[in-house]
Amino acid sequence: MYQGTIIKTLTFISWNVNGIRAVEKKDALRWIDEEDVDFLGLQEIKAEAEQIPESIFERNYKFQSINASSKKGQSGVALYTDIKGEASCCSHVDILDEGRINEYHFGDIAYFNVYFPNGQRNEERLAYKMAFYDRFLDHINQLRAEGKSIVVCGDVNTAHKPIDLARPKANEGTSGFLPIEREWMDKLLEHGYIDTFRHVKGDELDRYSWWSYRAGARARNVGWRIDYFFVSEDLKEKIVDADILDHIMGSDHCPVKLVLEV
Repeated sequence: MYQGTIIKTLTFISWNVNGIRAVEKKDALRWIDEEDVDFLGLQEIKAEAEQIPESIFERNYKFQSINASSKKGQSGVALYTDIKGEASCCSHVDILDEGRINEYHFGDIAYFNVYFPNGQRNEERLAYKMAFYDRFLDHINQLRAEGKSIVVCGDVNTAHKPIDLARPKANEGTSGFLPIEREWMDKLLEHGYIDTFRHVKGDELDRYSWWSYRAGARARNVGWRIDYFFVSEDLKEKIVDADILDHIMGSDHCPVKLVLEV
């Protein structure tokens, strides 16, 4: 009798929908019914569980986890999957209860769907963003120390390198491309996490995941790559594919994708 390890290929999708009810009105999530998506992580849903329309797609996922913000109509994340696991609480990272994290453990993997804070409002909010970054890194490092593999997806709200935005010089003083934010991204990679898109695509140019609604930025591809999939180093050889689905419309962000063997 064969007693080896069973290999399964899982497809993960991450998308900041900028309002799940607005996206539903555009039928912008219906493409999920045509795809084999094992983990769907949505950010900035701006809704509580009972406010999410049942018609966002026809597929009936067995497990879902909705983390709504305590501030109504803001933030919020949603996870949909058929993979049996256990949702966990991350309140010690999301200390303001803004609905920013889904944490879900299955097998030896801890999966995170995260809407990281934006620091553009003021200096206080930037400081909160940086503290959130550090609390989150401490948390996933602790899980790794306990033997977990890590998958992180979501809107990180920072472009890492000049290649990751169309106009780096013009945005050197803008939150989302500040040295302190980019240094944290460096630290994340130094701690043994892999930017899966760059791992697969290398220095591919002009690939972005967010465009301002102003001045026809998306049509001109004046964008930022601020949506990511990161995995811990032990999953490096399990990466099958990673991409940006910039043909999918419905939000100021587009979905990003990871295919992983587990």
